[in-house]
Amino acid sequence: MTAIEFNTQLEKIHKQLNRFAYHLTMNSENARDLVQDTFCRALQNRDKFREDVNFKAWAFTIMRNIFINEYRKGQKYKMVDQEPDHYSLTSRFANHDVPDSRLHMRQVSDAISLLEDDYRTPLQMHIQGYKYIEIAEMLNVKMGTVKSRIFLSRKKLGEMLAEHRDNNWLPG
Repeated sequence: MTAIEFNTQLEKIHKQLNRFAYHLTMNSENARDLVQDTFCRALQNRDKFREDVNFKAWAFTIMRNIFINEYRKGQKYKMVDQEPDHYSLTSRFANHDVPDSRLHMRQVSDAISLLEDDYRTPLQMHIQGYKYIEIAEMLNVKMGTVKSRIFLSRKKLGEMLAEHRDNNWLPG
């Protein structure tokens, strides 16, 4: 693909990249920055693009990876997740300066300690920042198993914390 064709392909998906960036960041300025970073990274890696790959998917993957990497570093992009089933336990109770948040963190920690080892260990590793593949390798299980256990752990924790809110039963 020539440089002109490459640039034309990028320009064709510019609006879609803007929408996806806004969906990730929920902030117009951060979305513009993310699109700009995506364009720069795509242009830098133009030689790595293969003709047999879907260009749009390739560009969206670049954007998603930039967002994830920057989010993990705590840098530019802050995600506002509006779907309660997909929130991260580490960000939900992240403000440690508020007395209520310390109570929440203690309750979450207590609830995590009540999980079975098979579910507690992958969740704790995920909260500490390990990637799914790293957890799978360390625990000698398949990555699908790790994802499933983390999902089920979060679901169980949500139920436990909801029950605690209703019945005040958790220790602490």
